[in-house]
Amino acid sequence: MFSKETYANRRSELKRRVKNGLILLFGNNEAPCNYPANAYYPFRQDSTFLYYFGQNRDGLVGVIDVDNDRETLVGDDIDIEDIVWYGSVDDVATMAAQVGVEHTAPMKALKQMCDEARAKGRTIHFLPPYRHDTKIQIMDLLGIHPAKQADAVSHTLRMAVIDMRSVKTDEEIEELERAAAIGYQMHTTAMRLVRPGVTEKFIGGQVDGMAHSLGAHESFATIFSQHGEIMHGNPSLAVLEAGRLALCDAGAETVNNYCSDHTRTMPVSGKYSQRQLDIYTIVEECHDLALSVARPGVKWMDVHFAVCRRMTERLKELGLMRGDVDEAVAAGAHAMFLPHGLGHMMGMDVHDMEGLGQIYVGFDEETRPNLEQFGTNCLRMGRKLQEGFVVTDEPGIYFIPALIDDWRASGHCAEFLNFDLLETYKDFGGIRIEDDVLITADGCRFLGKDRIPYHPAEVEEFMNQ
Repeated sequence: MFSKETYANRRSELKRRVKNGLILLFGNNEAPCNYPANAYYPFRQDSTFLYYFGQNRDGLVGVIDVDNDRETLVGDDIDIEDIVWYGSVDDVATMAAQVGVEHTAPMKALKQMCDEARAKGRTIHFLPPYRHDTKIQIMDLLGIHPAKQADAVSHTLRMAVIDMRSVKTDEEIEELERAAAIGYQMHTTAMRLVRPGVTEKFIGGQVDGMAHSLGAHESFATIFSQHGEIMHGNPSLAVLEAGRLALCDAGAETVNNYCSDHTRTMPVSGKYSQRQLDIYTIVEECHDLALSVARPGVKWMDVHFAVCRRMTERLKELGLMRGDVDEAVAAGAHAMFLPHGLGHMMGMDVHDMEGLGQIYVGFDEETRPNLEQFGTNCLRMGRKLQEGFVVTDEPGIYFIPALIDDWRASGHCAEFLNFDLLETYKDFGGIRIEDDVLITADGCRFLGKDRIPYHPAEVEEFMNQ
């Protein structure tokens, strides 16, 4: 938790931006797995509630009365039965004081607050709910059916939160550096363990365990697979095979809920084959190209398409693509190999604020993605970069057998793709290299003091130490 002044200043700025009305910021509740007492799913507080109210306990709502300059932490103190099972925790009044909030109220008082505001015709602001229990709570408080809540969301509040959370302060950057340091330990653990005969599940479990052992947990479900062409390939019981590639996409979330997200692709045998190097070095070059051009004022959309053009040029040299580079990219032919965007915003959420609506978080009027084109419709970020933004740089090249078959059958982008040669790559898998990048005053830099090896020789040397 940061200082109470940090949270007080954030709420003050939010009030200035929203200008009037009653702001409701819902915390999360426990989510049991298969019966009420089995809280198998780890509790994760809502990120925006954390940003403004800082408390990591379930059953809380932050209320900001902009018109009357009054802030209230709403929630019930736990009873003796909870204390017996889970131990004592601070009461709501103590938690409020820790983050500079003067007023508290029991949960039953929240309905009265909302009723009074509605009776006076005041605006009640809330963000897009993503949990069903929150949707039911909003319906009980405001009479808005869950199916209609998306239309009732406060756009003013949404944009104020996005603008504030997008630019990371020095104390947030310190937390992101801590997350990156844990991410380094997670990925180098995988590099030490990768060898023929070990299961994906074993290495994935060790990667997750490293995060937990360092006082954190995973920022998302770890991806570890020999099938790197599957974007979200979770670990299976498959045994690693000599000559294959293993892709590890994993990140940590600190105790203060800031995230890291890295990807490395390793040779199971400890050394890349020439064919693997041919593809790997293209991804490496695209990764480093993004680092060289990203800076304040540059549109991330332009960085993405610069990477797509470079990738197309290099794939033409291998004979996998053909034709005019600009025409091929305009047609979306590169999406055969790169069906996702170059990266996304990152912070308290690994896909930062994605629950607030990606079109608002990652784009502006100048950079709305083409939602009709395969690949381009998956971009999560395109807006003009600002100092203090944190984005991921994650180009990849994937050979997806079903996609190759689908495009070949339909003739899609046939003038730009060598399908006969693509057939010989169906057993290849995929390669992705991903790092977390802070936009600085004059460019960008990696987050994390220790860089996870990604240049081919470095990866091989580390694995074979």
